[in-house]
Amino acid sequence: MLLRLEELLFLSDPEVAVMSAEDDGEAIWIGITRKSAGAECPGCGRWSNRLHGSYLRFPADLPSAGRRVVLRLQVRRFICADTSCGRQTFVEQIAGLTRRHAQRTDRLRSALAEVGLALAGRAGARLADVFGISASRSTVLRLVDAIPDPQPSSPRVVGIDEYAMRKGRIYGTVLVDVETRRPVDLLPDREAGTVAAWLAESPGIEVVCRDRAPFFAEGASTGAPTAVQVADRFHLWRNLGEAAERCVSRHRVCLRAPFAVPGSESVTPSASEAGVSPWPTGHRFADRTREKHAIVHGMLGEGHSRRAVARELRMTYRTVQRLADAAVPEDLFQGQWQNRRTKLEDFKPYLHERWAEGCTNAWTLWKEIQGHGYAGGYGAVRAYLRPFRDAVRRAGRHRPGLLPGGS
Repeated sequence: MLLRLEELLFLSDPEVAVMSAEDDGEAIWIGITRKSAGAECPGCGRWSNRLHGSYLRFPADLPSAGRRVVLRLQVRRFICADTSCGRQTFVEQIAGLTRRHAQRTDRLRSALAEVGLALAGRAGARLADVFGISASRSTVLRLVDAIPDPQPSSPRVVGIDEYAMRKGRIYGTVLVDVETRRPVDLLPDREAGTVAAWLAESPGIEVVCRDRAPFFAEGASTGAPTAVQVADRFHLWRNLGEAAERCVSRHRVCLRAPFAVPGSESVTPSASEAGVSPWPTGHRFADRTREKHAIVHGMLGEGHSRRAVARELRMTYRTVQRLADAAVPEDLFQGQWQNRRTKLEDFKPYLHERWAEGCTNAWTLWKEIQGHGYAGGYGAVRAYLRPFRDAVRRAGRHRPGLLPGGS
């Protein structure tokens, strides 16, 4: 039976001899020792059989049938045969089973580390307890942390992009193996020299996939001059989307469909109504409000309820209620519809005068009216002067003096 235990449990070292096996109801105790007469010194590598002493160690081993297994290991301490060796004495170790100061066998440590990699600390400790392995979450995490980092192979296609350690302030560079989709390295900054130095240390790179940042382009050209540089798909799609969005935004008025309901006819306001309206006919916001007001009142006149109108026109009930309660569309022209007096109102004659004199710089005019008591911002002055510039541009004349009103 003991010989069978040696074959089943300790195949890694044929020098292990099983001396006893006991079951006390809580754990299985297996007494083992080594058969060899000596051991190699871990300091100098010389063989020694000069015995200094012995003692017992009790490392925990992998459980069996949910029961804890503890080894009762008789270890010997030898005197090193090399007098110049820094170790005067050393303790024998069993390859693949024990190490210095370890309370668990190597195979138990490996099993706990794998559980920790899969489930992390708390969940890994709970699962290990089910299997009969007693370990805290801190122990599981410590064993995971002790695993050496794998050495990645040199990538053939590398992706380069930036990442934020502190958004808007501190950025670094991440390098990814595009074929395996795994990160390869993190660089502390996004300088061209740092990227070039890393690429120079990886001669197997054939393709560099990057965005259009100039420092990445310079680093790739310097560090991997023979590699092909391509733009990554994410940034291509992103740039295309941004360009399409800008194009649609510029032509938003052209793409806006007229508000109409099948079976309804648009009602054009009379000239008298347009004359008293704060917004003339042709203003898109005013015309749209008039059209909605006419459609809602037309459907209410046909006997539809307000909620039915809201469902049919896909409006909120509150919007339909506001349109229905207004006798005329002009009652809805409030707030943003009114030509309210602005801070710039008193300074417009001065701006007209200075523009006619040849001063067309919005920043300069803003500073001048500030000296006369203007408390508004620069953006309002720039927006007010924009039609002046548009009028000059449309007329093809680049001299000041042409105002939007034709003066």
